[in-house]
Amino acid sequence: MRPTAWTYFSTAARFALLEHVRNRLALVLVVVFVPLWISLGHAVVDSHEVRFMLRATHGTVAAHGNDLGNITGALNAVTLIVGFMMFSVTFRAAGFDRRLAMAGYPRRHLIAAKFAALVVVAAVTCAYATLSVCLYWSPRRPWLLALALACGALTYGGLGVMLGALLRSELAGMLLIIMTSIIDAGLQSPLANPVADDDVIRYLPSFGAMQVATTAGFRDAIPLPYLLLGPLWFAGALLVAALAFRFHTRDRRNTFADG
Repeated sequence: MRPTAWTYFSTAARFALLEHVRNRLALVLVVVFVPLWISLGHAVVDSHEVRFMLRATHGTVAAHGNDLGNITGALNAVTLIVGFMMFSVTFRAAGFDRRLAMAGYPRRHLIAAKFAALVVVAAVTCAYATLSVCLYWSPRRPWLLALALACGALTYGGLGVMLGALLRSELAGMLLIIMTSIIDAGLQSPLANPVADDDVIRYLPSFGAMQVATTAGFRDAIPLPYLLLGPLWFAGALLVAALAFRFHTRDRRNTFADG
């Protein structure tokens, strides 16, 4: 009996999730690094009031510095960890996935399985990060904060999948994710850049997530357009990853025959 589409997808998704569970370093980072980073942001950053420009609400916001440190730390932590997890799993499984595809396993189900695993990993990590933030203070809209963190995690998870499909060096992929996240968070942090009115900032990967997370912490608005920026980054990264995967698993027999 020919396997159904659900069988293809569920089998690939199960193995993708198992790869994440076996990644013990990533699990330790989630359990320990996320609350540690948030706790340090609350303890080390000065609690004095900081005034900064929030584009999502088109106004100036005043907030305690350590609360802002919590938001920046939470977003930086989830983007780094989810990006690392998705790159690591994609990179290490690349050879096996290519053999599966060239043996006839549907490519779209392999890609969809990566997406499903990413959604699960992002949801769990961001819920945990939001709970860690709420231990120290109460954001205006905790659910919106969790959603903003999830958008950032999806963005970097998509970038991790894309780099895992494109690169042939694990070290290069890790460095790209780390450096991108550091530059991204550093330029957007209201603590480091209270004005944040440079047009270049809006093109950073987690711009939408940072704007929504900050709004969730200190305002009652729901900036929907900014919330959609994360999924757009994710969709673009996933498209590049799918094209790269298709290129690496294309049938070369006709090419060789023509040559």
